[in-house]
Amino acid sequence: MMPDDPSVLITTVELTWIEKQVERWLRFGRPVADTILDRQRRMLSFAPGSVFAFVRWAANEYGTVESHIDIVRTVGSGEDYQTVPCVRPGGEVLLHQTSWPRVQRVLGAIDAIEALDIDPTEVSPDYWRHLHHRLEARQQPDPYTKARHRAWLRRRALH
Repeated sequence: MMPDDPSVLITTVELTWIEKQVERWLRFGRPVADTILDRQRRMLSFAPGSVFAFVRWAANEYGTVESHIDIVRTVGSGEDYQTVPCVRPGGEVLLHQTSWPRVQRVLGAIDAIEALDIDPTEVSPDYWRHLHHRLEARQQPDPYTKARHRAWLRRRALH
């Protein structure tokens, strides 16, 4: 359901699926609306403060030409944001990785979080930043744990 207040900034993400050519998909997230544009495209809408993981992959006759994953927090009216392809207007980029091996590492981290019965949309934004920086530095990231998650939920409740 879309918010009734017109001052609420809605973030949209356009997904595309053209088998073995262009694949743009959501790994996790909670859209407030899902609009089918045609057989190959959908538009998802997110309320401010939502977190989602967006994967972009493309190939040509020679192989993969693009592999990206972005974990984005949607912003409210007046908040600063970064632009991300296919995401309007953009959002706070918590993690950005390119190349399929790095994308796979992020997907593995998401799988590990879900194995703990933790919804990735509820993970501390600081952890996504930690994961981003460790991968950029070619270092082993710390795992997200239930204890770290409990601490984040308590800290968030104070604000």
